[in-house]
Amino acid sequence: MHGKILETDFFRRDTVEVAKNLLGKKIIRNISGNFFYAKIVETEAYLGLNDKACHSYGGKITERNKILYKDGGHIYVYLIYGMYNLLNIVTKSEGEPEAVLIRAVEPLGNFDGFAINRFGKSYKELSNYQRKNISNGPGKLSLALNIDRSLNGKILSPDYLYIEDGEKVKNIITSKRIGIDYAEEDADLPLRFYIGNSQHISVK
Repeated sequence: MHGKILETDFFRRDTVEVAKNLLGKKIIRNISGNFFYAKIVETEAYLGLNDKACHSYGGKITERNKILYKDGGHIYVYLIYGMYNLLNIVTKSEGEPEAVLIRAVEPLGNFDGFAINRFGKSYKELSNYQRKNISNGPGKLSLALNIDRSLNGKILSPDYLYIEDGEKVKNIITSKRIGIDYAEEDADLPLRFYIGNSQHISVK
């Protein structure tokens, strides 16, 4: 089940390239030796100071967005609607506040762990609808992988959360990002990427 762990250099690159290249990679959550394995099937790129959808737009550093200014490979977790943690990986170099949002993952291992975190019951007790919806959105995957703000500001590490090399993805679909109508013209930028034939993405 083990591939090569992605080093920080992987993330210190163009954000759009990182967002595309993360598709098919394996994300692994380690909770005290209990490992959760999933494949990344959907991402979005957030392009920093000039992107109205990005938390660093305009360059004002706040308590919330300061993690974006760290070096590529740091974890940025923030809360939306007062209830959902969203998982982002910082890209580029220190002082270039860009990131990739992990929007959906496909469970690969520890299915019961996913199911218990998300629905409070074992995987075999889930309906087909629940199985399909276990981690097909950014809030859902954080629940399923038990990702919270205790990870915010940490660097990716086998001790708690890391990403391994995975399969080469050929069928990448590009679209505009989801749920960012406030970003005016930047809401239409083609910065969402997903595996075309995946059953685990948030929105076709």
